Amino acid sequence: MDHKAYRFALASTLKASELAFPEAEFAARCQRARHTMAAEGLDALLVTDPSDIYYLTGYNTFEVSVHTCLVFSLQEAILQVPSIETGPAVVTAVADDILGYRWESIAEVIDPLCELLADFQAIGLDTWSPTLRHGVISQLQDRLGAQCFRDGGAILDRLRIVKTEAELGCLQESARITSAGMQAALRVIRPGISDNEIAAEGARALLAGGSEFMSLQPIVTSGRRISVIHTNHRRNLIAPGDPVFLEFGSAYKRYTAPMMCTAVAGPATARMQQIRDVCLALYETLKSNMRPGKSFHDAAVAAEEVLAPWGETVFFSGVFGYAVGAQFPPSWVEGTGYIARNQHEPFQTNMVFHLPLCLRLPGLWGIGISDTVQVTGQGGRALTDNDWQLQICSQ
Repeated sequence: MDHKAYRFALASTLKASELAFPEAEFAARCQRARHTMAAEGLDALLVTDPSDIYYLTGYNTFEVSVHTCLVFSLQEAILQVPSIETGPAVVTAVADDILGYRWESIAEVIDPLCELLADFQAIGLDTWSPTLRHGVISQLQDRLGAQCFRDGGAILDRLRIVKTEAELGCLQESARITSAGMQAALRVIRPGISDNEIAAEGARALLAGGSEFMSLQPIVTSGRRISVIHTNHRRNLIAPGDPVFLEFGSAYKRYTAPMMCTAVAGPATARMQQIRDVCLALYETLKSNMRPGKSFHDAAVAAEEVLAPWGETVFFSGVFGYAVGAQFPPSWVEGTGYIARNQHEPFQTNMVFHLPLCLRLPGLWGIGISDTVQVTGQGGRALTDNDWQLQICSQ
């Protein structure tokens, strides 16, 4: 049978059988999105980011490298997927229709999209999305007119950054699994073990604890390699006295609550403890500012004051927090908000941020500790359970 027959055969028994949430949750999200679209004068959104499509429909797959889109109008939601993704579309998504195309024939994408979009005068795009393919949008603009398309990327960002109770429950469960993976990895750290072995133990515990495929694999580095941002395990042996940096994030219904921890394979030096103290001071300052009435900029400026005495000594990324939620590879960063200078959006209750507080001494080592934190009326509340200590591992 072809993918069209496959779709209907599956739907007869398995339609929407793996929805991440009750249909009412998706209906409420769609209603909020449509209300915002109407207020901004948009007839439709052409949604291409996997996490945005998931937010509105529940569509969930590990194959996110192929063209997929959602035509989301004020009246309906039409999902376009390659033929190999027919199954996930049927069982995981709520949509008014599913259009398939042969995955080996990208030319089959444009005609159906033109038909769907032809009657709309104002179509919103996320113009910064890496999944908005030039080949697709350039042909749509040629055939429908570039004037039909507008920047609408902020619409879903504004909705997604504030989490519902159902989403908070998923982040709490992710936090539990993340912690279990972290504890399992910490238990095996010792001089002579490899960073790969530590990562493997953490990954085993994450998966055994209930994680789905993760947006980022477990990160483990040690010694001087910690001072190089975004390195990962590479068969390196842990030496006596080495700090070992871990950053894990399980995925539960695609929601990720990450956490960082630093262990030492032996006694920690006074300098390591000193850097740990700075991380903790940053964390407490950020939490106290993560409340309605403050902006992302306000929190960042307060944290910068804590960091200022160390500004010429350590490297810090400049982003004190980024929003997290439902994501797909290659990142667990939601992209809807950043705690950084000149980011003036206000905090709202039930926003959730990962605070990646890693301070690196170039060529020497680094200390990184973090929690995933929910915004409340009283300030930030950790969902993960870091104790903010250097973990001493000398077995």
